[in-house]
Amino acid sequence: MFNFSIFFPYSCTKNERRNLSEKHCLITGGSSGIGKWAAIEAVKLGANVSLIARNNDRLIKARDEISTYAISEKQKIQYFTLDISADYEHTEKTLCEVEKIMGAVYILINCAGTAICGTLENLSIKDAQYMVNLNFYGTLYTIKALLPRMKERKEGYIVITASQAALIGIYGLSVYSSTKFALRGLAESLYMEVKPHGIHVTLAMPPDTDTPGFEQEEKSKPLATSLISETGGLYKPEVVAEAIIRDTLDEKFFSTIGFKSGIVTALCSGMSPASSLSEVFLQSSVMGFMRLIAFYFSHSFLKIVKKCENIQ
Repeated sequence: MFNFSIFFPYSCTKNERRNLSEKHCLITGGSSGIGKWAAIEAVKLGANVSLIARNNDRLIKARDEISTYAISEKQKIQYFTLDISADYEHTEKTLCEVEKIMGAVYILINCAGTAICGTLENLSIKDAQYMVNLNFYGTLYTIKALLPRMKERKEGYIVITASQAALIGIYGLSVYSSTKFALRGLAESLYMEVKPHGIHVTLAMPPDTDTPGFEQEEKSKPLATSLISETGGLYKPEVVAEAIIRDTLDEKFFSTIGFKSGIVTALCSGMSPASSLSEVFLQSSVMGFMRLIAFYFSHSFLKIVKKCENIQ
């Protein structure tokens, strides 16, 4: 009989994984939004947390807020000012120093990222390069810097925060969506590379989330982009962060939240890693019907774009 366990190897129980006492969780983009709330969730599970971001004042404020959720006086919550997208060698050196201070990284959560909206024709090359550097290279640099030591220890979790825009191209998000599609490719390939070494990869696919980054993003959104985005709703960062931590420790590949997010992710699952055979069978059984739903939404989005083009 075929042995399915080679695809879904035994690991420790969920309760064991959710005890993060004395474990080190490093979060990029940890000074606000999803990153800050992911830090809070990790701290509530007993973890020591390192926050990585560029703005020193915001990091201090976030560290102080996150510290109020600590469940033990022994927990360490520290911040480190770093632009993860600027230079790989500097990022690698800084993260080595972080591990010397805080201990080996057990969970890496990549939340740093940004969205500058606009059609490809209207978006400046400077803004396009900025998004590629921060969204893609910033994530890649951080993982590459920490991965060798994770492999030596044969344990760890890596979270790559993409977006629903990693599954479907949207008007006004051509470059942003490209960076998120790239992160999906990175996550799927990395999963194959590190799974044999006891390291798990989770690809977080959050919908629009009410964060300072989203507030800034709204300022550059074309009308059609805003109308399309509204169809998916707006979620609180604490709800999204809780789902990411839960799905990571449950060793799921995709982390989603909300019914529509789940539908789109299941529809686009393709040859992505699966968390269980039941997940595979469920996706297979409903994929044909969901293709019809996806066509409906895709067609309705195009109608929104055409209507807005006529208005302009």
